[in-house]
Amino acid sequence: MTNILIIGEAWGEAEEHARAPFVGASGYELTRMLQQAGIARSSCYLTNVLNLRPPGNKLDPLCGPKIAGIPGYPAIIKGKYLRGEYEPELDRLRDELLDVNPNLILALGNTALWAVCGTTGISNRRGTVCASTHCVTGFKVLPAYHPAAILRQWELRAVTVLDFAKARREAEFPEVVRPDRQVWIEPTLEDLETFYNDYIHGCERLSVDIETAGRQITCIGFAPDKSISLVIPFTDSRRARGSYWPSLDDELVAWDYVRRFLNTPSPKVFQNGVYDISFLWRSYGIKVRNPEHDTMLLHHALQPEAPKALAFLGSVYTNEASWKLMRPRGKTTIKKDE
Repeated sequence: MTNILIIGEAWGEAEEHARAPFVGASGYELTRMLQQAGIARSSCYLTNVLNLRPPGNKLDPLCGPKIAGIPGYPAIIKGKYLRGEYEPELDRLRDELLDVNPNLILALGNTALWAVCGTTGISNRRGTVCASTHCVTGFKVLPAYHPAAILRQWELRAVTVLDFAKARREAEFPEVVRPDRQVWIEPTLEDLETFYNDYIHGCERLSVDIETAGRQITCIGFAPDKSISLVIPFTDSRRARGSYWPSLDDELVAWDYVRRFLNTPSPKVFQNGVYDISFLWRSYGIKVRNPEHDTMLLHHALQPEAPKALAFLGSVYTNEASWKLMRPRGKTTIKKDE
């Protein structure tokens, strides 16, 4: 049984001569990266969105305005749509997917992502498992960089090997599995007391993360284990005072809870903790008791050549959806670790 189906974009010169996908330099590098991730290329089914060689190896000549595009598909390049005459290529790809029925589609590059998910933006979506919405719906998809892009930008290689290692794990089952997590948002002061008594007091370890805007903390999150967390907000643009809390007295009580949480003897875990701990002390005079680990530094020690932002760590080590794409960017400062 073939658990992984790999989709590329189209034939290059070497592929055109061989009439097969992923041969030549890109194919050689793909083989090397798969091996590094513990995947035998021979165990995978390889194909392309387009079994043809575009002129000059560019998609532009195959594209036109929206009216000439394939119905139901967005632009494949900004303002350009794959022309309807190439729809049979997607029909052929659909038949291959149904025939192979893999546990996982490894979509390499924007064109493959476009074909099975109806979107582009590979740099924002790589490493995050999702379900196919186009060509055939319901298949598990893991987007990753195309080896041709890696040959142009070698720094992407380490990222892609990590994505392939995740693909090996995800290929063991066909379902998109998300963690079961409970997040308390918009709490009352009574919720803070309940959360402390039920979850934080005596917890084995406490994860902490802050969000900032200028010299102000906009919210702070606490997770006593992987299944439950609490977000304490402090700013809210929907309210007249700009504060989440209805009165200054309530806000001061909320800050007392923050101090109480951070003063527990439980070891604390941060992401870019040097920033968070110093910010809490400089701006609010809050000390963190017993800081233990920094996930950014731990990851950097394991994978020094890879990015270390929180979103990247989430894509590599968790099965979360790409949460950065779920909300619009406001005025909240996004730290370098995020």
